[in-house]
Amino acid sequence: MVKLMSTHFPQIFLVRHGETEWSLSGRHTGRSDIPLTENGEAAARLLKARIPASGFNAIFSSPSQRARKTCELAGFGSRVEIDDNLSEWDYGRYEGVTTKEIQTQKPGWNIFHDGCPDGEMASDVAARADAVINKIKTVDGNVLMFSSSHFLRVLAARWLGLHAEAGASFVLDTASISILGYEHNLDEPVIRSWNQT
Repeated sequence: MVKLMSTHFPQIFLVRHGETEWSLSGRHTGRSDIPLTENGEAAARLLKARIPASGFNAIFSSPSQRARKTCELAGFGSRVEIDDNLSEWDYGRYEGVTTKEIQTQKPGWNIFHDGCPDGEMASDVAARADAVINKIKTVDGNVLMFSSSHFLRVLAARWLGLHAEAGASFVLDTASISILGYEHNLDEPVIRSWNQT
């Protein structure tokens, strides 16, 4: 089990949703509402043993069914609040397309630097991440959140005060758990743990 760490500062658990057919094939899944695969559901059920059952003062999820189902199968469905700001990156014309396919047309393309036509740029996702961070900071205690990879990577970068583009350096696997927190005081945000699978 991933334990709440020994600290008197709040901790923010980030959970990436379980596997979907599109995450398995590398297709960008922003606003398409793709369900979990059987393996994704099984991994989400295993989160019950990996996340503390209590100790969270707030639980939030993206509106996507893959995030909500992961939350539900992990045992937190009855307490969750849906937050549209936790939605995955809007990939626009790149929805359902793989990075390799995009790079055949646009060599060197990187979502964090180049964004998506008719979708979001990194700055758009950063604005939503900042809104989530402001919300987290109003919670008196620990927070649990369920969302998707690219959004959570931007959230981690913004938590540290970095530009959204720095999210490119934080890889996340499906059904992974990461923990944000603080070191010596509330002015020192840190990543306490990353991409535990």
